[in-house]
Amino acid sequence: MNPFTMLPEGCLSEIISFTTPVDTIRSSVISREFKAAAESDVVWDKFLPSDHQNIVSRSVSPILFENKKDLYFRLSQSPILLDEGKMSFWLDKTNGKKCYLLSSRELTISFSDTELFWEHTFDADSRY
Repeated sequence: MNPFTMLPEGCLSEIISFTTPVDTIRSSVISREFKAAAESDVVWDKFLPSDHQNIVSRSVSPILFENKKDLYFRLSQSPILLDEGKMSFWLDKTNGKKCYLLSSRELTISFSDTELFWEHTFDADSRY
């Protein structure tokens, strides 16, 4: 008999949440109990940044997800545009850390409004 089958799902979820997203996916193939625990929002909420609700609310287009695991993979597989398209955000696939890409127009640069010091040029291949 597998001793883990005697643990409540919430306990397994808590244990798994101290691992990594990759280890969580791996653990889901151990047994039905591990799979259920690894799918839990309790686990995936710990892998998301604490301010993920604020970040998602700033998205240019709606972010559709069924659960926290879906949201984690959505944010780690492709960037989302934030703040009227002036910034993009994603989660690093290897460690889940937050990554931002900023438009140069979002930066505060000394003398940026003076052409003598700064000139903003448009590049058709640039996202911004």
